[in-house]
Amino acid sequence: MTLPAKRVVLGFNFEDYMAVGGETAFDAVVGISRGAWERKVPENWKRHVAQRPSIAQLADVGEVETQSFSVEKVLSLNPDLLLLTVWQYQALPDEIARLEKAGVPVLVIDYNAQTLERHVASTLLLGEITGQQARARELADLYTAAIEDIHSRIAAAHKPKPRIYIEFGNKGPAEYSFTYGKNMWGAMATAAGGDNIAAPYVEWWGPINPEQVLVARPEVIIISGREDNTNPSALSMGPGVDPAVARKQLQAFASRPGWAELPAIREGRLYGVYQGASRSLGDFALMQFIAKQLYPDLFADLDPVANYMNYFRKYLPIAPEGTYAIGVND
Repeated sequence: MTLPAKRVVLGFNFEDYMAVGGETAFDAVVGISRGAWERKVPENWKRHVAQRPSIAQLADVGEVETQSFSVEKVLSLNPDLLLLTVWQYQALPDEIARLEKAGVPVLVIDYNAQTLERHVASTLLLGEITGQQARARELADLYTAAIEDIHSRIAAAHKPKPRIYIEFGNKGPAEYSFTYGKNMWGAMATAAGGDNIAAPYVEWWGPINPEQVLVARPEVIIISGREDNTNPSALSMGPGVDPAVARKQLQAFASRPGWAELPAIREGRLYGVYQGASRSLGDFALMQFIAKQLYPDLFADLDPVANYMNYFRKYLPIAPEGTYAIGVND
């Protein structure tokens, strides 16, 4: 396999590929798993298409989650390589075997684990694929410095770990949706110095018994949301979202049965974050946000939202206008 690659099929982490390789890195992309971008973060997709219309013309190889991924479509594009996330790779054992037998190298990255090591390794691999090794090292160093700063401040303070609960707010207040254990927001909560109350009950992601949340008495609650919801009571967060709308939707979660007595709700420590801002290079800023809510005095000097915006302005071609992290009382 010759690098940098000239014909790439991307399964996920589209913005991370662009952040490392620059916008022109998409000159080498011949196919994408379009639903994984357009369906999951539609406003983000629209803004990238407006900036670079050719993205909408890229061949669609189908999506793992909707069981529409097509080996035939990938092979028809004659790619140098197929780039997948770990969860996509694990879901496609037969398809991967067919592709490798046909001579298509399959490379795997993993931002979902939310570990410093895998974020760095994935970023450096993107640098090799795109021929932007120096830019990849710059981004890896930026991410490393931010995470190590969080860890060092918390370690030096010797404070007890606050109890935290994080939930995907796509179902609205009436029904508990996914919470997270070892990866994504769960891993971020732990890395930011929190005691993730879901960890003993949910390995990766899934619902938790509402009674368990009440028993655990979290001191901080974070609800994640996206910009496009079929449920009108779901939490809206992300590009194009009005903070007043998001705050009103977030406030509704506080009225869940039994929540009024939780320390987090009593003390106004209920927050909203953008679901699309996890499992990516830019999530260092969301990690800062979580750490700041857990330990306000340790991170008073940090402005995580400004850091997120600045990351976009420096490394990506679209402006992150919208709502990415808020407090119910901001």
